[in-house]
Amino acid sequence: MASTDKTILRLPDLQNRADTSFAIEPDAETRAKIRDALGINALRKLRFTGKLVPIGQKDWQLVAELGATVVQDCVVTLEPVTTRIDEKVIRNYMADFVEEPQMGETEMFEDETIEPLPTTIDLSVIMEESLSLHIPDFPRADGVELGQAVYTEPGVKPMTDEDARPFAGLASLKNALDKGDKTND
Repeated sequence: MASTDKTILRLPDLQNRADTSFAIEPDAETRAKIRDALGINALRKLRFTGKLVPIGQKDWQLVAELGATVVQDCVVTLEPVTTRIDEKVIRNYMADFVEEPQMGETEMFEDETIEPLPTTIDLSVIMEESLSLHIPDFPRADGVELGQAVYTEPGVKPMTDEDARPFAGLASLKNALDKGDKTND
């Protein structure tokens, strides 16, 4: 099993199609660039380790672990929220992968880990892509709820989610009718 700390691997050059291990831990300057590209407050730790494994005569599988600590603003309070990300990353590079052109609607492949076999694999690009996919879209501080926002013109009663329920009006009508029946007895 060969090992590398390079981020770009040229598949035809890999040693006898043996497993190739890798470990990437970007320095502070590189983490700052990634942080800025992702629009987050801080990227305290980032590590991407794994191996590239040959499958059959032509195909390859990347199996890796992504570890990161990110800091983002809470979407409710704007307080800093620290999130630990530990995710498995798998990519299957297939030599005979063919995307069929389709008219109209596009169907998604069932296995989203399958990609066409490239000549080179840039591990830093895969690391950054995986990190961007696993960062929380709407981070919230512990115990914080979004609540309900209600907007309307001045002087108009705001419509709430409860008012928008399709049978809310029928319930109040039924209550009014029930009260009318009791007074007529």
